[in-house]
Amino acid sequence: MNAVIESRHTLEQGAFRIHPVILAGGSGTRLWPLSRSAFPKQLLSLVSERSLLQETVQRNGADLGFAAPILICNDEHRFLIDDQLRELGIEPQQILLEPVARNTAPALAAVAFWLLERDPDAIMLVQPADHAIGAPDELHRAIQAGLTAAAAGHLVTFGIRPDRPEPGYGYIKVGPLMEQSDHVRQVDRFVEKPDATTAAQYVESGSYCWNSGIFLLSARRYLEELQRLHPELHEACARAVYEGKEDLGFFRLDADAFGSAAALSIDHAVMEHTRQAAVVPVDMAWSDLGSWKAMREANPADRDGNVICGDVVVRDAHNSYLRTEDKLLAVIGLDDVVVISTDDAVLVARADRVDEVSRVVDQLKQRNRSEPVSHSTCYRPWGSYRSVDTGDRFQVKRLTVKPGAKLSLQKHYHRAEHWVVVHGTALVQRDDESLLLRENESVYIPIGAAHRLENPGKLPLHLIEVQSGSYLGEDDIVRLVDSYGRC
Repeated sequence: MNAVIESRHTLEQGAFRIHPVILAGGSGTRLWPLSRSAFPKQLLSLVSERSLLQETVQRNGADLGFAAPILICNDEHRFLIDDQLRELGIEPQQILLEPVARNTAPALAAVAFWLLERDPDAIMLVQPADHAIGAPDELHRAIQAGLTAAAAGHLVTFGIRPDRPEPGYGYIKVGPLMEQSDHVRQVDRFVEKPDATTAAQYVESGSYCWNSGIFLLSARRYLEELQRLHPELHEACARAVYEGKEDLGFFRLDADAFGSAAALSIDHAVMEHTRQAAVVPVDMAWSDLGSWKAMREANPADRDGNVICGDVVVRDAHNSYLRTEDKLLAVIGLDDVVVISTDDAVLVARADRVDEVSRVVDQLKQRNRSEPVSHSTCYRPWGSYRSVDTGDRFQVKRLTVKPGAKLSLQKHYHRAEHWVVVHGTALVQRDDESLLLRENESVYIPIGAAHRLENPGKLPLHLIEVQSGSYLGEDDIVRLVDSYGRC
């Protein structure tokens, strides 16, 4: 870290500056039931009190001489990500919104086009938002080592020196040192995920690194290589930016243009084909946290080899990952298992078969189940709601509204609602009435009434909502006015 800090004046006074680019898309299905598409793993606190996204942003701070971060994510997560950045007191350069998922090559191209309009010599430090790095100082040293090569037009990636055979990772075969460098090496080739035997041979040879998915590269050089290799993808991303627009502080890429881009990873689109690829091997306690097995390896275990999170009681269990989010979890006489308990789902699996979780998620989606999509607590721009009880013609929810926030002005055709204030103050609009409710006070919203809920206070507002009627689905909401562009 000291080497990077000492070079701060060079970064600020030179012709280029490092811009952290955080790839915050993805659904993290392999960490179900904790990770859901509406609240995926990058937004979860898995290795510390902060989320993986927050950890990623924090290790790219302004104290290193870096510019403010740029994030790219999907539309559904934009307010959640913005809230998590606000918790850290970090103002991003921009949050770009992908209208559809198109993998990392188009996402990075869109950021590069946006960035070059503001910094023609920009160097992008590209990182996924959902990885864990236990030794960030080592990453910072590796960034400094690769900076000259990146500024010269090389597309630099960071290879993790493997400490074990791992069939679940892609590999990089490392070539000789580049001229005038003690750390940056040529890339001999990229290798897809090998079988267990081949992975063991790679590790034994000492010539291979894990592919971390972290890059340091010139925005201009990346786009030049992309144009050479995939001109149609390059053109689609250019149009997505030039025809995009600002929206409530975010930058929304043009849907038609971005949707026409091929869904390719940066590795498949560029890195495997360019002659400019370079790699800096590094030991930084890295994990992509891509499975519950990886979660077990990334966290400290007790003397029986168990990683325990939450209210867990264990008798005669070994080498297991045991996690509960709310209720008590008791485990007896099990070895090499993964047990994950949330308020609406439980996963029990042998540790060597946790990669099959994605297949379970696919089964649930085919059955139109809600569990792959959202938790019992659903997050909205104004706060959150949690289902408490559901029955024939009724549903009970607990609402939390952030200070100063308000829901949309809306109405329902099939249900009435009762609101009871538990804590805080509520400002309620009901047709032409305006009502101020305090703790223990309530209001009735009849079917068809235009209504709006607002928190005018400085503390979170907590309510109990009782819905009653013939249909209680979320699609029975007609938004008339909305502060978040959802009408």
